[in-house]
Amino acid sequence: MRLSTGPLIVEQIRAGGDRNFCYLVACGQTGAAAAIDPSYGAAALLRRARELGLSLDCVFNTHGHSDHTTGNAELLSSGSATLIGFGASPPALAAHDGDLFRLGERELRVIHTPGHTPDSICILADARFLFTGDTLFVGKVGGTGLGPDARQEYDSIHDRLMRLPDGVVVCPGHDYGVRPVSTIGEERAGNPFVLRDSFESFIELKRNWQSYKREHGIR
Repeated sequence: MRLSTGPLIVEQIRAGGDRNFCYLVACGQTGAAAAIDPSYGAAALLRRARELGLSLDCVFNTHGHSDHTTGNAELLSSGSATLIGFGASPPALAAHDGDLFRLGERELRVIHTPGHTPDSICILADARFLFTGDTLFVGKVGGTGLGPDARQEYDSIHDRLMRLPDGVVVCPGHDYGVRPVSTIGEERAGNPFVLRDSFESFIELKRNWQSYKREHGIR
């Protein structure tokens, strides 16, 4: 699904697996492109890049779980793309919080959002599109335990992501919500986890999520 065209090209691709999404992001002026979380969609990413005349320069992983990193090898073997992940080891390029990566005339910023995993990141493209991996879904959040990892996730979402402007488009790693994409403003106003104003109530919702879903008709 095409989410943006013009100076910034963004395509959301259904990658199979557990309703995984992968993304193709490109500079419309130079054709430089990045794949985000190739998952099981490497072939589709390569096909779309060829159809659009794009050059795949880099591959980002929002975290190291296999349902997001599967497909890395196929993309990397197809050309000279660089693999990028948080604190990654060679031959991948290590990203750190706040790092800026140029994609032609466009800019990708790394936001470290630990919680679902210690290495979880979100990627902000041109301050307009936020690729959230398994940190933030449409109306939901990523899975954690009920201890320090949940505290990290709560802080990542409330102190980092919810400080972004309302109009930033949320592009999640899975199609777990009522629609494929959202905005920061919509999540701030309607995501039940974001609406919890204390860590204790956030944990209470995580602990009772299945009953909450039934009560509110959430899939």
